Amino acid sequence: MNLVLLFTFRLLGFGWNGDGILLKSSSQSEKLIAVWTEIEPIPLIVNNPVPIIIGVIHAYLFSWLSTSWPKGIANRSLRFAGIVFILTFLFWEFFTPSNMFGEPLHLISLELVFWALIAVADGLAISAILGRNILPAAVETPHSSNKAGILKG
Repeated sequence: MNLVLLFTFRLLGFGWNGDGILLKSSSQSEKLIAVWTEIEPIPLIVNNPVPIIIGVIHAYLFSWLSTSWPKGIANRSLRFAGIVFILTFLFWEFFTPSNMFGEPLHLISLELVFWALIAVADGLAISAILGRNILPAAVETPHSSNKAGILKG
């Protein structure tokens, strides 16, 4: 997730030196530009993005939720990406940049594309690493229905 975040928002959106499309667009809200570049304290992600450990929380959520999903990295990663996108990124975009800072819809749309890419990368990475070790809830192991410890022949 962090590599895609670095590429989309840091490189393309904000730029290494504040020259990205989200800050240099003539239609961008002055309030949003000021929040990200001028008003102290500057958001932590601008000056020190290393502490972002959302991946750890996402891995826990994935391991908790994915037991009820069909097997397969693609199936599980897309389900997880959809949940993360809708419940986190979509909410964020319409609550903060749109509602609080007056960001124009076409730039919010671009940011939602960035977030969708990030959500898919997040889902794929977590599913590829954890997905093979998680059995669907409906799958029983050979001895899981043998409550008394007696093997039936």
